[in-house]
Amino acid sequence: MKITAIGVNAAFSTGDYQDCVSVEKASALFLKLYQDADSKQLSEADIRSQLQAISELRYQPRWHSNFLLEFDMPNKRGGETYRLLVDAGGDIRHALKAIDLTSADIDGVYISHPHADHIGGMEYLALTTLFNPYYTPNKKAWLGEQFIAEKLFLEQNLWTIPPASAKPDLFVHKKVLEPLKRAVGPGMDTVQGVPDVTIDTYFDVHTVGKQEDGTTTTHFFKDGEGRWKMTPIFAMHVISSSEEMPSYGISLEYSNGYTVLMPTDTQHMIPQQLVSHYRKANRIYMDCETSPFPTGVHPHISNLIHDMDADIQKKCLLYHYDQPPEIPDNMFYGILKAGDVHHYPD
Repeated sequence: MKITAIGVNAAFSTGDYQDCVSVEKASALFLKLYQDADSKQLSEADIRSQLQAISELRYQPRWHSNFLLEFDMPNKRGGETYRLLVDAGGDIRHALKAIDLTSADIDGVYISHPHADHIGGMEYLALTTLFNPYYTPNKKAWLGEQFIAEKLFLEQNLWTIPPASAKPDLFVHKKVLEPLKRAVGPGMDTVQGVPDVTIDTYFDVHTVGKQEDGTTTTHFFKDGEGRWKMTPIFAMHVISSSEEMPSYGISLEYSNGYTVLMPTDTQHMIPQQLVSHYRKANRIYMDCETSPFPTGVHPHISNLIHDMDADIQKKCLLYHYDQPPEIPDNMFYGILKAGDVHHYPD
């Protein structure tokens, strides 16, 4: 399994603008200066002024705690790598663009909880894959020469929705599914001319976690000679006087027992019900706040430094909010930045 950190900043972070000059414009300017005898008398300030005149503002966004998991197994798209997003960020398009991918390269998404910074990219994933006739080979065969909205409209009496092999997977705890539907509904409940559109129109929905009969549903991903068992892990994220917002992280256990824990958004430090998961895990992707004013709904770096068990600290890859955390030497496994890649089992 390959895990790529495709965004490691907070929901409310904003990026920076920088003055940039394209290679073409810079080359033209310096060629002109080289050929112009008078330019040899230009000062550094003069050259800087000319560069400023042809520069453009470039926005460098910051993205939230999104991860891409890749498994060595056949996918729906006809390839040999299954790609799973863990949450969809405020806008997953840009995080995917940074690693040269689009929705056409994604096989599934896991949603931990329905906060906007974790589900903001769902409409993009849903609509772009729905209207992509080449998303999977079976999608193309199912559509034939028809446009997707036309097919759904003309065959609506047959309760036609795209087959499972023609749309991405959605893995979600059943307690998250209903609030997720409410949150994304306004943008996804309408397709031109089609009266009945649901989340199942866009995604092959897999509810994981505790079911009505008391059993816990997990999911397995093949990975080479072995396989990973994905189990949702409950943690409290936000709790008010009358409502609560849990976040369902995931435990990924390989055939040999090696375990990667991704708690997603959790409340202060480690709730007691999760201690056994933290002790069992070989690697932990741990969120942390670094601002001077802790919110209480995420672990703060001061808590992780002073209150976390030393053996657990050494397993943690920290992904942060605001500025990167300042940590003592040899205390944590490392600090993540966007684009970091890890392979498991290591």
